[in-house]
Amino acid sequence: MTTGSIPPKLAQLAWPLVLGNLLQTVYNLADMFWVGRVSSEAVAAVSLMFPLSWMFVSTAMGLTAATIALVSQHVGAGDQRAADRVVGQTILLALVVSGLLATVGLTFRRPLLQLIGARDQVFVEALAYIEVIFLALPLTFLFFAFRSSLQGAGDTKTAMWLVLISAGLNVVLDPFLILGWGPFPEWGTRGAAIATFLSRAVAGIAGIVILLDGRYGVRLRLRDLTPNLSIQYRLIDVGYPATFDGWARSFASVAMAAFVARFGATPTAAYGIVVRLMSVTWSVAGAVGDATATGVGQNLGARTPDRAATVAKTATAGTIGFIFAIAAVVFAFPAQAMAVFVNDPDVIAEGIVFIRINAPFWAVFAGVMVIQGAFRGAGNTREAMALSMLSRWIFRVPVALVLAFAWTVTVPGTGITVSGLEWGVDGIWWAFSVGMGATFVVAVAWFRLGTWREAVIEDDPGGPRAPVSGADATDVDQDSDAPAE
Repeated sequence: MTTGSIPPKLAQLAWPLVLGNLLQTVYNLADMFWVGRVSSEAVAAVSLMFPLSWMFVSTAMGLTAATIALVSQHVGAGDQRAADRVVGQTILLALVVSGLLATVGLTFRRPLLQLIGARDQVFVEALAYIEVIFLALPLTFLFFAFRSSLQGAGDTKTAMWLVLISAGLNVVLDPFLILGWGPFPEWGTRGAAIATFLSRAVAGIAGIVILLDGRYGVRLRLRDLTPNLSIQYRLIDVGYPATFDGWARSFASVAMAAFVARFGATPTAAYGIVVRLMSVTWSVAGAVGDATATGVGQNLGARTPDRAATVAKTATAGTIGFIFAIAAVVFAFPAQAMAVFVNDPDVIAEGIVFIRINAPFWAVFAGVMVIQGAFRGAGNTREAMALSMLSRWIFRVPVALVLAFAWTVTVPGTGITVSGLEWGVDGIWWAFSVGMGATFVVAVAWFRLGTWREAVIEDDPGGPRAPVSGADATDVDQDSDAPAE
């Protein structure tokens, strides 16, 4: 990504990520499709679990955002051995964090479900689903660590093939485990979670084997799993804003799901389906954002910030145009899009309202996600986090409270009374649109300031090392135990 024409190289890097993310989305779409054949309560349960599951996926993505930034910049600077050490410390950190989250989640799963509004049969179905999903967390984290490591080195195709195999396995297993086809019992939502667990196990274990092999751009060495405090500090320092970014998005999604749940099972089911339709656009935009992160990181490592900016602008414009076309199709045929997942006419009708209000803003929010990718590639994960906070906690959640619910507050000392508009669930749908549009304006203005143009590896003592080649490169790759810095 540091030389040559940008559009074809960006496309070459992005298309496997786009396809991989779309295949990853198949996990959720396949679950919803087959769960929709069980009951509306099962659909509502999985709908409530989507933002919670996404919270943990976002944690993994945030944790590995630092890996993309550091590996890509070390590769751009020609320091392969330092990139490998980052990979080892990423695996170690992923295992520790996912283990802690899984333990906490399983311990507090019941009060957690009650907090987000699961009741009666929806609670039962959600509990059966989430217990298995918590067990799958270490596998999920391992796969994201693998994917980000290869992506930073410029290899996006290998992870795509693993996702293809994993998603295909999930699609095949779903009807057998959910509906009880063949010799299997009818496990319902638990069956959907078990299919996801088995699929992620295949992807996670295969990813580690590939990293140990070392022929795909970076290598995992067992000795690099020994804690290295300086690299761990850098991973945490660069990565924690991205992790908080993921949590901010996920907690906001949980809050919005809880808001919707107050209006009953029908809006909750519609919300879950439309969010999954939106997740297709998020998958595309997020993948292009990841490709942009690699391109920006490698160019900042090579000290070509103007080219890094061109990579980001090219990716943003192309993504907005592509997502606009997708959103236009869904906007024109909302009933058909809903009917793929459910045949309940009330759920379909509510979903049509949500789509008509929200779909016009999908393209600009896709642009926000690409700009966030550029910030993360530069190591400026704080700016990416700030955009997520603005989008969810300033422009969405408070707006939903104002538009959707009935409430009255008197401002102390003034006698002024402020009230909610009581638009009902439509107010929540409009809050999504307001958040997407307003955040795009802020993101474009922030990008133009250019505060992201400095590489994070330049602060390493001694600076980045010059590229090595030939026999010297082999010696460094295989034998050197010298500190990466």
